[in-house]
Amino acid sequence: MTAIPVQKRKARRHDVVFPVVNAIILILLMFITLYPVLNTVAYSFNDGTDALRGGIGLFPRVFSTKSYAAILEDPAVYQAAWISASKTVLITLLNLFWTGMLAYTLSRREYVLRRVITTVLVLTMYINAGLIPNYLLITRTLSLGKSYWVYIIPTMFSCFNMIVIRTYIQGLPDALVESARIDGAGDIRVYWQIIFPLCTPVMATVALFVAVGSWNSWFDTYLYCGGQKQLHSLQYLLKMKLATTQASANAAKTSVDAIKSTTQTTPITIRCAITVVSTVPILVVYPFLQKYFVTGMALGAVKG
Repeated sequence: MTAIPVQKRKARRHDVVFPVVNAIILILLMFITLYPVLNTVAYSFNDGTDALRGGIGLFPRVFSTKSYAAILEDPAVYQAAWISASKTVLITLLNLFWTGMLAYTLSRREYVLRRVITTVLVLTMYINAGLIPNYLLITRTLSLGKSYWVYIIPTMFSCFNMIVIRTYIQGLPDALVESARIDGAGDIRVYWQIIFPLCTPVMATVALFVAVGSWNSWFDTYLYCGGQKQLHSLQYLLKMKLATTQASANAAKTSVDAIKSTTQTTPITIRCAITVVSTVPILVVYPFLQKYFVTGMALGAVKG
């Protein structure tokens, strides 16, 4: 008779302790995750000379916007931002278009060559000719060097994204496609009016991957468009600006006038300001896709 109340008390205690411990752990993880971000923002708004002392926490010690002024006062930054934004949008849309349609094609069991094509595409994920053959292919064979299209054409398709989308489509009921075909719908109509609307979670997930990769890319500019200032991406331009600031700081060590000219900005504050400027656009877009992210990753995961 006494065992039952004891068990109830233990269950009641467990129901109270677990949420409290879980909340404490989640708060600690949130703080650990947010601290580097907030610390970077604090450094970016801090005076350059004062930042050299270190010890800045979540708030700037000596508030200053000179680091942002040093970045945003250059008109080339806005041209580079337009290049980065436009290529990110185009790459994302074209990647979803081509990758999604091929994924639907290879998900159809009645397509005879689907296994062969899938095998060939998967091999490209494991076998890579290397940087030099890739560079020669793009610049000499395709003649895309020093062109805006060097950002777009080589990135219009992703095998990994195709596998994720294909796996998601294979999890949809076959009755949807069969009923549409009974009504006389062709493959293109079936895909755009039935399959594509149902693929919103996985499409949003893939779009986020592609957009982040394209926005953060700078090495393609370095390889193919380094000498074309009008084609510089924002990430490449900011990287070059950081290198210039670092060189100025090194020269300042041997010049009193240079020291005076760099009292408001230093490499550490410039680097943090660059990080904030290049991260904000993705942070603005992410909340709109976040609700699809977990669902898309779970349902589009590659099956064994």
